[in-house]
Amino acid sequence: MNHTELKNAGIDVDSALKRVMGNENLLKRLLGKFLSDPSWIKLVESVEQDCKEDALAASHTLKGVCGNLSMNKLFDLFSEQVHLMREENWEKAYSMMPEIKIQYDSVVEGIKNCCV
Repeated sequence: MNHTELKNAGIDVDSALKRVMGNENLLKRLLGKFLSDPSWIKLVESVEQDCKEDALAASHTLKGVCGNLSMNKLFDLFSEQVHLMREENWEKAYSMMPEIKIQYDSVVEGIKNCCV
């Protein structure tokens, strides 16, 4: 597993490994599962269709997954988005999507280059 590739993608590998008791194979599997998690697609579609409840649920799920996998930049972005959604500041929450997509794509690319 290429730690540098993952770090460059925005994943705190040392922290993630601590969460899985140093088991690189487990971390690799969990990162692989992140790629197939439908929450990103659900978030994008919900924002496009202005389905507020579904958008909040998807963003909240992604926040948790990113936190558990030490994807700190994405976690911070989703945390802010969830906060804005809960305050019903939908326009600002939705306006975060381009920035979130850039970071999400970076993480996905890093995982693909490293673990798939």
